[in-house]
Amino acid sequence: MPEFKRFFKKSDVGRGLVAAFLGLAHPAFAADPKFVPVDVPMHIYDGGWEHFVGGGLAVLDCNGDARPDLVAAGGSNAPLVLRNVSEGAVAFEHVTASGVDMIGTTGAYPLDIDNDGLLDLVVMRVGSDAILRGRGDCTFEPMPFQFEDKWTTAFSATWEEGQTAPTLAFGHYVDRSDPDGPFEACDINHLWRPDGATYAVTELAPGYCALSMLFTDWARVGRADLRVSNDRHYYVREGEEQMWAMEPSPRLYTEEDGWARHKLWGMGIATRDLDRDGRDEVYLSSMGDQRLMRQVGDGPAFQDVPFEIGSAAHRPYTGADGRPSTGWHIAFGDVNNDGRDDAFIAKGNVQQMPGLAMEDPNNLLIAQENGTFAEAGDVAGVASMHRGRGAALVDFNGDGLLDLAVVNRRAPLEIWQNMSAGTGSWLSVAVTQDGGNTQAVGAWIEVDDGAAVQAREITVGGGHAGGVSGPQHFGLGNAETVRLRVRWPHGEWSEWEETGVNRGVTLRR
Repeated sequence: MPEFKRFFKKSDVGRGLVAAFLGLAHPAFAADPKFVPVDVPMHIYDGGWEHFVGGGLAVLDCNGDARPDLVAAGGSNAPLVLRNVSEGAVAFEHVTASGVDMIGTTGAYPLDIDNDGLLDLVVMRVGSDAILRGRGDCTFEPMPFQFEDKWTTAFSATWEEGQTAPTLAFGHYVDRSDPDGPFEACDINHLWRPDGATYAVTELAPGYCALSMLFTDWARVGRADLRVSNDRHYYVREGEEQMWAMEPSPRLYTEEDGWARHKLWGMGIATRDLDRDGRDEVYLSSMGDQRLMRQVGDGPAFQDVPFEIGSAAHRPYTGADGRPSTGWHIAFGDVNNDGRDDAFIAKGNVQQMPGLAMEDPNNLLIAQENGTFAEAGDVAGVASMHRGRGAALVDFNGDGLLDLAVVNRRAPLEIWQNMSAGTGSWLSVAVTQDGGNTQAVGAWIEVDDGAAVQAREITVGGGHAGGVSGPQHFGLGNAETVRLRVRWPHGEWSEWEETGVNRGVTLRR
């Protein structure tokens, strides 16, 4: 494996979020983002206690028209495939006979598993999972993968060096075959690694009821390790968060490596370099407080940011319910294009848990000039009181503003168009390469907007039960031109290129 130098300075290692943000010269833009509901075909994620969790949303361009389409898990209902037909206004139409018709789905993630340039779907289920080949017209067909009867609630994928097929990680919740379950009956997880023309499947144990997984090159060395967020309190007394070092024989990072043990009712994972120091912050959703952490030192050590930053989102901010809040999917994105990444958190009670809020609105945390976050979910119009699960912040209509979609448990799917005024410049960056790994999973994009460099890794996984495959959106404030480059998976950096703003660009290897 080639060695890649970290692109942050040693002197930056201890820098805090607030201090870093204060150094970014971005002007203020629209203080109050505005989102407007979009009429969409009726869809509800439903089912018994096995579908208290899940409810993921996959975003992908399934017909090659450069508009992101949607696949929403259904639980006891069939999944919903929506074709994007936006022409100015955000709009979708139902795709019938899509081939995504199995019952018991918890979520789905898009990736090009067969390297034909068309995005496929990994579908997670209560039952046997499925991998469906994309046919290029928003219909899908089964691929010959054989899965055990499991309760799958987490997934991630990466391309390891020298492989043309992806490495796949499946996270399983409760072992449904355990006669003493469901309490303290968490199942083990599985790692599928390419082995010639097939896969070698190994166990990742112990398992603590994984609800999110993410392969990420957190150390910027060219190798993606696997972070796992677990529902530890409710089902396993000694459960905790995990990260697997993807060595020839995967091993868990320990305190000897610098890993700090921590426990939470983990639901989702999101990563983003918020302070532009060259290292991603990690945001974990949970029952109670949401944990935003930054890396400290050179090892896998992460510590909580100060509570005063405003990222904990631990109680409802509107309505009459003051009990602790329950977070699910976290999505980073710059909704007003001011050059600072904001965060959306889908919220909602598991079902009827009495110690937690029932009226639990989604969060839209807007990054401020001083490095803190301010709640705007209510003024933006996205403070839904439904039981939110999977979500996505994506520009559905190509106008340079990130729109929003949320799957709800026992309530209709919701989509909002971003209609914010007075926003900044933006850039949409797609990356692609020939041969294996056509979507360049594992690549790093850097965009220099004149204030500092924004860095973004191409990943598959994280969130809660669903994710996005498509161009990366960068808010640019008042920049008129930017420089950008990409470090290709297991390769070198491209040359810096200059481009204008308010457009989409594609970088090809």
